[in-house]
Amino acid sequence: MKAKLNDQEQVCEHIQKLEPALAQVVETLRQIILGTDPEIGERIKWNNPSFYYTGEMVEFDPKEYKRDLIVMNLHKGRIMLVFPSGAKVNDQSGLLEGDYKDGRRIAIFKDLEDVQAKQGALQKIIQDWLKLVEKG
Repeated sequence: MKAKLNDQEQVCEHIQKLEPALAQVVETLRQIILGTDPEIGERIKWNNPSFYYTGEMVEFDPKEYKRDLIVMNLHKGRIMLVFPSGAKVNDQSGLLEGDYKDGRRIAIFKDLEDVQAKQGALQKIIQDWLKLVEKG
């Protein structure tokens, strides 16, 4: 019987199954996100790599997804990063798109070049989001 993979191993395995060009972009985004702050963790959620805040937080209803920072949504030809509470971030870069009633915002990346061009804006959004987290 195969041992259950930990969260990080599950993310690695998920990325390895992607087509090589897509896998490279996803892995680059993953490294940018994880490299932004040591209290960002990763796991597979809703069948995609997702990133969340691992530090102490004030108690809240788990249905509010306050820990969830980013869920990847992989489509042919583009990668969407869904920020479940992205509306809270005052994004001046224009990276976050959409005006959803539930408060989520989306960043879309086409390829590796696009990711590299938007890396600074992405990291700033993550840092701003972390400042808004209601830490315990």
